[in-house]
Amino acid sequence: MHILPLFFFLLYYSLGFWLLFRWRKKQIEPQHVFYQGTWLLIALVAYTSVLELIHGSFFFAIPLFFFALFFVMYKRQKARTLNGFLFNLFIVVYGFYLIYAFMVTRDALIGGLFLFAFILVILAASLGIIGLIVFLYWNAFIVMKRESRSLANLLTLLLAIALTVYVVVTFFVAQNAAWYIALPVLLVSTTLGYLFIVFINFLTVSILYQFNQPRKRQDFIIVLGAGLINGERVTPLLAKRIDKAILFYREQKIKTGHPLKLIMSGGQGPDEKIPEALAMQHYALEQGIAHEDILLEANSTTTYENMMFSKAIIDAQNITNPKVIFTSNNYHIFRAAIFAHQAALHADGIGAKTAFYYLPNAFLREFAAILTMKKRLHLIVLGSILTLITAMTLLGVVLSQ
Repeated sequence: MHILPLFFFLLYYSLGFWLLFRWRKKQIEPQHVFYQGTWLLIALVAYTSVLELIHGSFFFAIPLFFFALFFVMYKRQKARTLNGFLFNLFIVVYGFYLIYAFMVTRDALIGGLFLFAFILVILAASLGIIGLIVFLYWNAFIVMKRESRSLANLLTLLLAIALTVYVVVTFFVAQNAAWYIALPVLLVSTTLGYLFIVFINFLTVSILYQFNQPRKRQDFIIVLGAGLINGERVTPLLAKRIDKAILFYREQKIKTGHPLKLIMSGGQGPDEKIPEALAMQHYALEQGIAHEDILLEANSTTTYENMMFSKAIIDAQNITNPKVIFTSNNYHIFRAAIFAHQAALHADGIGAKTAFYYLPNAFLREFAAILTMKKRLHLIVLGSILTLITAMTLLGVVLSQ
């Protein structure tokens, strides 16, 4: 074990931790978790790289390559699920690299990291699908207690019931069953496994997207609309979106003084007395925002139209290369960014916080929408896998007779 590299690691990591903490503490939104987590990852990669160089090998370049691939693709276009896959691929490769690094160096810190990761895997495996089902039932109970019982709010309950049926059939019916019973169960298991992998990739990039840090020199910030109370007042959920925009507006005004316009985007639904944009304007005015700093987009009925119609308003301002961001609830900004890209609007999102109990339902809804957007691709990939499994199973049945 090399004491000197470990000593310098603890020294420069502690110094960086302290400097980051002091810097972020002065910000309106410190985001300590993101910055400290990023610093920890950088410090660990640097430590393992130096340690391996001491032993005369360069395998640390492999995980660095995968991270660089993710970073380049993410910077080129943040809003795509491919980025989630690339980041998870980096994590897996780095995990295998840690095993190699420990075998070569026998370093206590690397061994501790590997042990920590191993414990997490064991815990996840031990909880498994049963733990997931219990969590989903618990979350469904909380949501039904605090929210309306609409279909959108019952997604965790429906998923829990479906997984319960799957577990019962798998363990009590399909065990030692004939091939014509085992095959459909296998196909369902494969489908669930495929959807789980796609969901993990989606969830990863959605979490990464939460940490956007747009510079305080924006020209426009689009606030995406949502339903109204009694058709005329903003809901608490919509208020959080507007509050997030107002916070950025005020912070930019203090830090740079660069002028910023708020675009309230939302049309009038069939059950609403006024357009959502107008209700949002009323709320912003009550919070002290100047009337001349608010623009209205009152024709949109979808997120794509939010982006497309807001872009038309921005283009009409005749600003060269306008800098634009948008705000919505944190679970929604990733998919909204995809629509912004489709509308040729160069804008990233910043997310307003959502109650934790509501997030599982919200992310399931977003995931279903993401799947629908790429349904042809997923049907082709999954269909090919299921066809191959079916063909191999049938071939095995024929050869065994």
